[in-house]
Amino acid sequence: MKAKSLSDLLKKGDRIAVSNITGREASKVSEDSQKYCGNIVAGWALGKGGQKLETSRGKIPVFATFEELMKSMKTKKKAPNKVIIYSPPSAVYGDVKAVVNHGAKCIETIFIITEHVAIEVTAKIRFLCQEAGIDVIGCNTLGIINGHDKVRVGAVGGSTPQDTFVPGSVTVISNSGNMVNTIASYIKSSGMGTAFGISSGKDTLILTPLKDLLALALKDPTTKLIVLYIEPGGVYEHEALAMLKKCKATKPLIVYVAGSIAERYDISLGHAGAVVEGGQTTASAKVAAFSEYFGGEPFDTEKNYKPTDKLKTQLKRGILVKTLHDFPRAVEMVATVLDIKRDLSVTSPLQLNPWFVKLDELGKILPPELALGPGTIPKPYSDQIKQYTQLGASFGRQKMRNTSHASSNDGVTPRIYGYPVSDIMQSCSFSSSIILSWTGELPENPFEEKLVEMALIAALTNGPGTISAQGTKLSTSAGNSPNMAMVGTLATIGTVHGGNGAKAVNYLLKIFGQRDFKDPYDTNLNVKSIAHKVAEDFKKKKMAAKEAAIEYAKIPCLGHPVFRNDPVNYDPREQIISNYIKEKGKVNIFLEFYHHLVVALKENGSMPKVMAVNVDAAIACVWLGVCWRHLKAKRMTVERIRDIPFLAFALGRVAGGAAEYLDHQDFGTQMDMRIPVSECKELTKPRDLEI
Repeated sequence: MKAKSLSDLLKKGDRIAVSNITGREASKVSEDSQKYCGNIVAGWALGKGGQKLETSRGKIPVFATFEELMKSMKTKKKAPNKVIIYSPPSAVYGDVKAVVNHGAKCIETIFIITEHVAIEVTAKIRFLCQEAGIDVIGCNTLGIINGHDKVRVGAVGGSTPQDTFVPGSVTVISNSGNMVNTIASYIKSSGMGTAFGISSGKDTLILTPLKDLLALALKDPTTKLIVLYIEPGGVYEHEALAMLKKCKATKPLIVYVAGSIAERYDISLGHAGAVVEGGQTTASAKVAAFSEYFGGEPFDTEKNYKPTDKLKTQLKRGILVKTLHDFPRAVEMVATVLDIKRDLSVTSPLQLNPWFVKLDELGKILPPELALGPGTIPKPYSDQIKQYTQLGASFGRQKMRNTSHASSNDGVTPRIYGYPVSDIMQSCSFSSSIILSWTGELPENPFEEKLVEMALIAALTNGPGTISAQGTKLSTSAGNSPNMAMVGTLATIGTVHGGNGAKAVNYLLKIFGQRDFKDPYDTNLNVKSIAHKVAEDFKKKKMAAKEAAIEYAKIPCLGHPVFRNDPVNYDPREQIISNYIKEKGKVNIFLEFYHHLVVALKENGSMPKVMAVNVDAAIACVWLGVCWRHLKAKRMTVERIRDIPFLAFALGRVAGGAAEYLDHQDFGTQMDMRIPVSECKELTKPRDLEI
């Protein structure tokens, strides 16, 4: 290796360049890293040259290629000496080769974040970088953090690394990147901070293996104790132990080998490099190898350790732990016995406190110490979770390839939730059949059946200019078949067009979800006072957002692009549904709330007019009324009722789309939906291609 110590891999003053920096993960991690340590000087991404990535510490320049980046940075005397590769697997070799070709004289280390890089490609990268004298960490590394210099590369530590990594005497080396964070949190509670946190990666071929990282850690003056997280797969640990024996290392190791239980119960670990190939690569073989090196039993939480000479001799090499959450007490014991000074005050030991436990079949085969029960959820999360768990059901997951609750067929009789389709055909309307199909039960009364039918009809069309109608007409104009034209309708329905009903349900559940009423048509509930309180809260949030010059959260399903200019606005389709409810001497609590809300928003000055309650709100309120009893009885999930209004809109609109197909097929001409060239506006100046 070119590096002679851990600080050579990363230290204060290193300048980082990032490949594919405009990608989703790379841009987010780069922003967080700049906020923490500001060590990224540039990035590159194909086709994105000239752009800049905004961060809290200024803009990061983006170049089209690494060659362009180096030419520009050299002239400014800010050339990078480290590179992070965030490229897709197919592009990793090309980016590494570019770094070697154009940066070999100044690049010291390459960190390859990308996982699932082909082993043949990884081997080529190793040879290429060895020839150039460049160290490579990865593939599939999460990065490295230097606790003393407070710098990092990659995503180690998440968005707030300072919360987890305080300067200290422990170096953490882990196959899993996320476990670096977890272990650093654990050891803090034992009074020890982090010197370095290193994610070695766990693709099939690890380019900087454990023995090389350990050799650097042994030379690092800030490292007094080394913690290892090991996974099955590969023989890197056996090589590392041979190196430790040869150099007679004296820095203690505290080691956890994952995968023993997975091995016992035939459960696979997720990393590509964790695949077991041969006896030496199993978790149990690695446990045996470390046990032989340490020459003692694994750490026992029930044992009272006394600092005898025999124990000191063993702990100079180290000790195994049986579970992750044994790390704090094991680190504390080793530090005490070997007189290693604490880095910070000891806090309460960390303990596993699972908020939710849903082991299902796995719970039957796990040992009792791992099949934990649910713990205590701290505030404010407990209150938030309670809000969503009190309403609606939670069902166990299962394989559903050839099974269904919604339908069945014994070879003779198809059924919907147990009812023969032939009986439904004779006795039920289409709308009541839809209620059965989506809720699992027939409607309680003809009133709900009629409301659902009206909602379906209301969704049929909003004219040929609607984007869903345009989708059908475009598809027909292109010569597609009926089913593809209907797919065109569905493809142009989304969270903005049609999906507002789902947003309305979510909004209404936040307001009414914890209220104790079973009948959604109860006229005794004071909906008006609820609406006025909600309107006042909205006004405060809107004013605060405007003062801060930020966007405020809109109320879903208010307003309509056509029905908006009168002092009091109505969507006529919603009014038909509302009037029918009144004619039957009932009230839909949710729709009534919307009516009072638009008036209250006008009265308190939040809105200049009484806005229309649109048809998406009506559909959402109708279906929330139908499903309310199922939600309260925990026969239906909250997720299902969020989806149903969207499905109801889509079902009605796709039938309307079929009408547009038939009409366009009869009377339209092929390709007649094209926009003439004369109407198209050019926003980019013409350019000549220079080859």
